[in-house]
Amino acid sequence: MTTPPAALALLAEPRTARVMAALDGRGEAARIVGGALRNALMGSPVADVDFATTAQPGDIVRRAEAAGLKAVPTGIDHGTITVVVDGTPFEATTLREDVATDGRRATVRYGRDFDADARRRDFTMNALSLSADGVLHDPVGGLDDLKARRVRFIGDPRQRIAEDYLRILRFFRFHAAYGEGPFDAAGFAACIALRAGLTQLSRERVRAELMKLLVARRAAEIVGDIAQAGLLGPLLAGAPWPARLAALTRIEAACGAPPDAVLRLAAVAVLVGEDAARLRETLRLSNVEAARLEKAAAALAPWHGRVAPPWPGELSRALFERGARAARDAALIGHAESGAPADDADWGSAHAFLRDTPEPRLPFSGADLIARGLPPGSQIGRALKDLQARWIRAGFPRDAHVLARLLDEALARTR
Repeated sequence: MTTPPAALALLAEPRTARVMAALDGRGEAARIVGGALRNALMGSPVADVDFATTAQPGDIVRRAEAAGLKAVPTGIDHGTITVVVDGTPFEATTLREDVATDGRRATVRYGRDFDADARRRDFTMNALSLSADGVLHDPVGGLDDLKARRVRFIGDPRQRIAEDYLRILRFFRFHAAYGEGPFDAAGFAACIALRAGLTQLSRERVRAELMKLLVARRAAEIVGDIAQAGLLGPLLAGAPWPARLAALTRIEAACGAPPDAVLRLAAVAVLVGEDAARLRETLRLSNVEAARLEKAAAALAPWHGRVAPPWPGELSRALFERGARAARDAALIGHAESGAPADDADWGSAHAFLRDTPEPRLPFSGADLIARGLPPGSQIGRALKDLQARWIRAGFPRDAHVLARLLDEALARTR
């Protein structure tokens, strides 16, 4: 087999070459494995480069340090040492064989057989490896599947899934990111048959996979397929809205906006504030993520069912009450919900308004009221609340004469 130049380029990268030189030879062997090799062969961006090696963790550390590299035991329980070269991390993992699995984790023992290590992986395209001599090793037909953009389990799909039920979600995520055409039939059937195993997974693991899926290249299409198959609703603990997600992805493309996992989660799963609160628990969302969903839901509430975009006054109110991000999120989801084309000019104007308009700030304070003779105390709070309502109804004016009139009206009412 002739190794493609894209794979050989990985070996030529200086930092990668230093790790390979430290781990390979002198009675041990090392190979580049995993996503970096897969992505290089597919022409996709390469991020972290991982190694598999016959060397055991302690020996990995000794070899790295002897070569002047930093070694960090980031996953030593799983045989993984992170080797750092000029600030760049490389994970090096000792070859393993599964002794027992329970659908969530595996008991493993160290091995020295690269093919056996490859066969315990999930998909054929992830079982490729590249040795120091530039040979591409393909024990399970991964290269042909990769060329065909076919996501296929190694061996019996049911057995692979039973080893770790997260592989159900990974099957769909990888198909969304790398696949073309329909699902591999045997893999899809196994995912449906064993879907009950998803309940064994931690919510954190489910969240991580869903967020990756939501920003994948074919996210909208695959999420729709998962929803139709009945897998998505239980994961979200609610009814999904895949059509709204599909519309949002078209709007993002029309606007030139990058995929946003949290916004896409809102589009597919959040209709009201209660949905956001439920997802916080169901997916163990961070406080920042959950707050964003809740604020977007609150901003969107007055706009449900709208075909035309909100008026500038409504947009300004959303900016003032909910903040810029929540207002923009709500407008994008509202656009997706409206059924309007992705490049609709009126919705485009609304998005531009929210992008270019700063959040309004109430141009009054308690000090202004005290300066006009209102005594400190509860009256100040009531007057400010009334003044704010008047300012909003007036359309967030900035003209000094209008502001003075509003202040006079609020004071007269308070007194």
